Amino acid sequence: MIKLTKLNGKIFALNAWHIEQVEETPDTVVTLTNGKKVIVRERMAEVMNFSISFYQSINENRGIGGPNVPK
Repeated sequence: MIKLTKLNGKIFALNAWHIEQVEETPDTVVTLTNGKKVIVRERMAEVMNFSISFYQSINENRGIGGPNVPK
């Protein structure tokens, strides 16, 4: 999960697995795999960095390459 901020200032957690695309129009619009769109205060680069950090944390917890690959 990544923490983002709606335009009204409310902070929420978004399941990064459900992000299909992120675009700036100029507001940052996050489109989810179910078609729902969420407009957030963070810039596109920030959402991307949060998502990358999320996926890296999963790999660190499992070991890079998955659970059966030696480090």
